[in-house]
Amino acid sequence: MTRSSDAEVASSQVLLEIAVQDVAGARAAVAAGADRLELCVALAATGGLTPSVGLLAAVVAAVPGVGVHVLVRPRPGGFVYDETDLDVQVRDVRAAVAAGAAGVVVGALGADGAVDRRAVERLVAAAAGREVTFHRALDVVGDLPGAVDDLVGLGVARVLTSGGAARAADGNDRLRTTIERADGRLQVMAGGGVRVGDVAALVGLGADAVHLSASRHVAEPGGPGGGADAGYTTTDAAVVAAAAEALRDARRTVLVTTRPGSRSRP
Repeated sequence: MTRSSDAEVASSQVLLEIAVQDVAGARAAVAAGADRLELCVALAATGGLTPSVGLLAAVVAAVPGVGVHVLVRPRPGGFVYDETDLDVQVRDVRAAVAAGAAGVVVGALGADGAVDRRAVERLVAAAAGREVTFHRALDVVGDLPGAVDDLVGLGVARVLTSGGAARAADGNDRLRTTIERADGRLQVMAGGGVRVGDVAALVGLGADAVHLSASRHVAEPGGPGGGADAGYTTTDAAVVAAAAEALRDARRTVLVTTRPGSRSRP
């Protein structure tokens, strides 16, 4: 297969993953064009935490045929976990598998800032063959090439990364390094502050998938937490649809510009 053929195949397989937090959001995302879902809770407040098993089971039932990947993160903050934290995550991974998750999204680092190989090995084993994504803990590792190699060796299927920036659109250098180091050995999914207008550039960079929350705020009277507990975020189907269309356009652009004899667009 020629290089242009490889690029055409790769671009045609770039997926859109949407982070959702409820059943309605999952349905809306899939109806609007999401290829895969990441399920979590407390996304805006904490960056995402492990959802309940009941919520997972309901989402899996609501979107048959669509892969639901579950974030397993026991608390906010950093990614260095003690034995108790790790035990909770292993239990959550097993529960997610039993509830029908297509995969889990995890991340653990050592005190030295490198991938915690022992922890990830346990989490991969608990996933029992389901796909494992290593989340944005990758964005804070020191030795990025070494981390990618470690994750490949541990059987991780993909990484989610912003390229170390607040927004993936600003993390091109590190994203490119990750993609080049992965070299097809694991998938690289670009995510973190992604907007619809960023999709084409991320596809052009070589990402295997694009991840965004596509969320909107729903205002409601304050809950038990007072003003800080007023309202919630859910999936905005219009944003998902726009992202899906941007991805389709980006695929077509790559197909045109990689064909022999074609000129790159300005």
